[in-house]
Amino acid sequence: MKVAIVHYWLNGMRGGEKVLESLCRLYPEADIYTHVYEPDKISETINSHQIYTTFISRLPFAKQKYQAYLPFMPMALEQLDLTAYDLVISSESGPAKGVITRPEAIHICYCHSPMRYVWDMYYEYFKNAGFFKKLISAPLIHYLKLWDYATAARVDYFIANSSYIHKRIHKTYRRDAVVINPPVDFEEFYIAEKPSDYYLMLGQLVPYKKVELAVEAFIQSGKKLKVVGEGELKTALVKMSENHPNIEILGRQSFAEIKRLYAECQALIFPGVEDFGIVPLEAMASGRPVIAYGKGGVLDSVIDGETGIFFHEQTANSLNLAVEAFEKGKLTTSSYEIRQHAHKFSVIRFESELKDCFQSFIQNSH
Repeated sequence: MKVAIVHYWLNGMRGGEKVLESLCRLYPEADIYTHVYEPDKISETINSHQIYTTFISRLPFAKQKYQAYLPFMPMALEQLDLTAYDLVISSESGPAKGVITRPEAIHICYCHSPMRYVWDMYYEYFKNAGFFKKLISAPLIHYLKLWDYATAARVDYFIANSSYIHKRIHKTYRRDAVVINPPVDFEEFYIAEKPSDYYLMLGQLVPYKKVELAVEAFIQSGKKLKVVGEGELKTALVKMSENHPNIEILGRQSFAEIKRLYAECQALIFPGVEDFGIVPLEAMASGRPVIAYGKGGVLDSVIDGETGIFFHEQTANSLNLAVEAFEKGKLTTSSYEIRQHAHKFSVIRFESELKDCFQSFIQNSH
């Protein structure tokens, strides 16, 4: 079969791009289509494929301001000529699934999430926007909702990355989906001889990650917290913690340093709601437990009381109570046992499940 893979944008190696790498290995001859592409920020596995971009990539400052062109992405996707392909796989989080295929082609969507900023997280994204931005955004978001819902009918089969996203796909599109959790590159991580005395938070510094909540909690407790990542909240977080030496805002770090921080931390702090969340799996692959808000995709990966501890209110007090429970010995699972749990989410497992699922869909279509 001639295969095309449609991915929203290629400007970094996050969880979605790790899934894309697996799709590339399953279909080594596949062509890739995307809105924006920065080769130097993408892995060799992905770069080895023929990659085509939509007209979005030719607009001014597209590599830096690609999200500003969101209203034009539906048109860009529909202009892609995919009539030569028998199988189209869309990797959906930003606009990707809205491509048009020929009638006999099979379209499978691996859905990391229905577009968050259009659906359930719209209010979170725009609550701090100015009056003019809200005024302009409202009709555009309304149009994107209509388009996004309509284009779900172009997909033959959905795969959800978590039970949480399975529910959101049904709620948003009224479609069913198979759940296949994303992988963690287990062998990249290791267990340290002895953990240090700090807690770790890692990810984009954006509102829905609830980084301020973690910083507030650790300011109250006085315990050590290291925060790794870049994003719009970095300046505010640095200011928030400037008189609290127990809080370190480290910014972007190398992968080697991130692996060390994972291995040596007391536990990972995870206070946001994620579609699935690769970061908790990376922490567990390093033998470290996860202290997480008990909602969202983390329910698929963390076992409360065994590989982590859940707190159930997004407040500093609730998070601090969970940290106290951890320090009082609520978890008796060893680092080795936590790491073995993460092994259940290996790349080999993921690619095997994907391959079987694709074959089943293809057979059903014939």
